[in-house]
Amino acid sequence: MAKIISINPATEEINKEFELYSKEQVVKICKDSRKAFKEWKNLDIKERGNYLRNLADVLRRKKEEYGRLITIEMGKPIKQGVAEVEKCAWTAEVYADNGEKWLEEELVQADGKKHIVTFEPLGVILSVMPWNFPFWQALRFGIPTLTAGNVSILRHSNVVPMCALTIEEAFKEAGFPENVFRTIITDHKLVASLIRSDLINGVTVTGSVGVGSRVGQLAGKYIKKFVLELGGSDPFVVLEDANIQFACKSAAQGRLINSGQSCIAAKRFIVVKEIAEEFTEKFVEFTKALKVGNPLEQDTDVGSLVNEQQRQLLEAQVKDAVDKGATVLTGGKRIEGRGFFYEPTILSNVKKNMKVVKEEVFGPVAPIIVVKNEKEAIRVANDSEFGLGASVWSTNEEGVIRVARALQAGAVFVNGIVKSDPRLPFGGIKKSGIGRELSHYGLKEFVNIKAINIY
Repeated sequence: MAKIISINPATEEINKEFELYSKEQVVKICKDSRKAFKEWKNLDIKERGNYLRNLADVLRRKKEEYGRLITIEMGKPIKQGVAEVEKCAWTAEVYADNGEKWLEEELVQADGKKHIVTFEPLGVILSVMPWNFPFWQALRFGIPTLTAGNVSILRHSNVVPMCALTIEEAFKEAGFPENVFRTIITDHKLVASLIRSDLINGVTVTGSVGVGSRVGQLAGKYIKKFVLELGGSDPFVVLEDANIQFACKSAAQGRLINSGQSCIAAKRFIVVKEIAEEFTEKFVEFTKALKVGNPLEQDTDVGSLVNEQQRQLLEAQVKDAVDKGATVLTGGKRIEGRGFFYEPTILSNVKKNMKVVKEEVFGPVAPIIVVKNEKEAIRVANDSEFGLGASVWSTNEEGVIRVARALQAGAVFVNGIVKSDPRLPFGGIKKSGIGRELSHYGLKEFVNIKAINIY
């Protein structure tokens, strides 16, 4: 039977080997989940909320252990891994507190005696998740879909099998009924066969545009509800009246969180020319001050990339920029030795034909694009196939809201880096995805919105 290997990207040591699940194993898990759905969907939502509170307790109690697991499987600094688990615990509490209100039936006035809109779960929902936020991505979807009364099967990235199985164990430890949340370790071929089958009722994907396109095409062919949360090339727009010191510190944080491997990381730094020199100087200063190194050390700010393939892709993108005239202000090369490390990098003299502008850059590389004014900043920011997040930096609140409205993105943050929050919808437009996660909007993606009409 085929195997996958979990590797510590900071040391290149093998963590553990795993066998892929057989088709028979996966089919049985799906059938068991369908049986579990029949009981789970009929639980009072308050009771489902109690299970979520138990999950929050487990996650919070074990956040150091889980945070370390995240670090040794995908390389992020351990303080970020622990914070990721804590955020999952908080999200479980948010849905426990708000699920009943968010799924409350609606009364509508129409031409009959009574008209009711109800929100009923669909069944077994398959989630296909990436490696970069191993706990958060899986639970950002899993918590709302279970709250709605669905059951969930997680097919996680094969980069993080230890995290995938540990998440399943966390649900078991929290006392959830058997088979309400399951993990499967499979190849892509088996995922496709599941989408084609009657074993699942919907699918959600967080990943690349290519993966999302293939899953969406398949789900559409077989009439399955799907949500896609895909890539991003978020603009970080700095206007002339911005607080430069604050913006630069935030720029370094927004670009380098998770070692730059985040779909909502700031990826294109668009700065008006009258402050470009000052911004660039301070941005380089803040970036150089961050510590790159062993991600298990508490004072490390930037860990390793996830694997050598990702590092080589990053090198190719930087080389393309330099070959076309970009200037490396700091960084620009791999760090030799064990582990897949790459120097935090800032590029100037950046043009729109460079890969660091056209493509999603999944690593610690920041291109600075200088524009004449606000109007050009908006045009450049929107000149992308992506539309996930964006941020704008200005002390003129009235004017900056106008800019925020003009930006083509699923979320715009004013004087703050882009982040997800369980109380707010999360998702993108254009090639950044279809549908929403989180808040009551995400809660209602995988439900039957049923109208009951009484005459």
